[in-house]
Amino acid sequence: MDFDPLLLSRIQFGFTVAFHILFPAFTIGLASWLVVLEARWLFSKRERFRTLYRFWVKVFAVSFGLGVVSGVVMSYQFGTNWSAFSDMAGNIVGPLMGYEVLTAFFLEASFLGIMLFGWKKVGNRLHFLATSMVALGTLISAFWILSANSWMQTPSTFEMVDGRAVPTDWLAAIFNPSFPYRFAHMVMAAYLTTAFAVAGMSAWMLLRDPANRGARTSLSMALWFAVIFSPVQILLGDLQGLNVRDYQPVKLAAMEGHWQNEPGEGVPLVLFGWPDEEAERNLWSVEIPNLSSVIITHSWDGQFPALTEFPEENRPPVAIVFWSFRIMVLIGFLMLGLGLWSLYLRWRKRLYRSRTFLYATFAMLPSGFVAVLTGWITAEVGRQPWVVYGLMRTSEAVSPVSGEGVAFSLALFVVVYAIIFGAGTYYLFKLLAQGPEDTGPDEGSPPFETRRPKRPLSRSEDRLEEPGPAE
Repeated sequence: MDFDPLLLSRIQFGFTVAFHILFPAFTIGLASWLVVLEARWLFSKRERFRTLYRFWVKVFAVSFGLGVVSGVVMSYQFGTNWSAFSDMAGNIVGPLMGYEVLTAFFLEASFLGIMLFGWKKVGNRLHFLATSMVALGTLISAFWILSANSWMQTPSTFEMVDGRAVPTDWLAAIFNPSFPYRFAHMVMAAYLTTAFAVAGMSAWMLLRDPANRGARTSLSMALWFAVIFSPVQILLGDLQGLNVRDYQPVKLAAMEGHWQNEPGEGVPLVLFGWPDEEAERNLWSVEIPNLSSVIITHSWDGQFPALTEFPEENRPPVAIVFWSFRIMVLIGFLMLGLGLWSLYLRWRKRLYRSRTFLYATFAMLPSGFVAVLTGWITAEVGRQPWVVYGLMRTSEAVSPVSGEGVAFSLALFVVVYAIIFGAGTYYLFKLLAQGPEDTGPDEGSPPFETRRPKRPLSRSEDRLEEPGPAE
């Protein structure tokens, strides 16, 4: 059997990234969700928010651990499978990823232990600070990773010295042309992923117990977020699409399934179809006339570059990009639709009693994860055949390794990931199935707890009271 090291390296990297991206996308939003819950508990003194926090922090701990493990494994492949890329772009991509460790990882490591295990050992405000710092660390981590990846999409401010890219302006390299749009779009995707995971889980708990006050609270909060920020995400996606038009026009043409421009005519929006790359046309196409022109160029008959205007060897796999983009967009509008439906049910005072709506919300639980995956596929497959757009082809970036060696490591990854992530996912499902406790009415909650830290090196049986006169 002939093992192609390039193909196998691409499969291996895609396999590990697909696993990894799900966990940060969840933990970025979940960390901020925990900040909101703890803040509401501190200011309102309602026990239900502390109960929800204690439940979701367990889910965060497992997801965060799985994300760290998968991220470490993925980073090693830059040296083992993509050494030519590391040699060429390492002077830029390497420091950007190193800054993530120096800032985000150190910040998270400093406060994660307090957040997870310090609930009864530190004061309320210090614990809230720890939760906030962990949430900030997840955002900083996303900042540096998206900056590095965006530079690969839109490389800028560098010069080639002995075959290596050397930065000429670090600030401009960090804030490269696509970074602001991609960072905002990804962070909002992470927040919506968490919102619909929380809403779906809450809906499932309400289907079992319609009177569960904690589930009602979390469902209401998550759906308010969906109502407000689903339109924002659609707008951010449109802005990113305009950026792709300016800097990666062949990717945009693949996303739109746009093969050729007709003189004097606008570009139709292809809703569905099957791109035939050999015939350079779409089969069974369902189109809306001129709508792509309106969206992309903001004019009725505006045109943008078509696929046939680019050499065939510079085009991405059109069908993959075309369909992954449509799945992502469809999920975005389904999120918006569910949010608007929730507004109608709030007005009718049936938000927690409509079983049809609760089942639909539960069905949307994985929607954010699917949208993140398909969005990543659109961005990364759409960049092909380049690993650094317009500068280095993927075929030039692979390490001089044997196909058999890559096949063996890929098989090992599949087995190990099946064991580790299978166990982690099983435990997550057990946590989610258990759900948070129902605290009942807030009027019956225990009094607001004020904690103070223990003395350093104190034993568990030591008293904290001041000594009396006889002592």
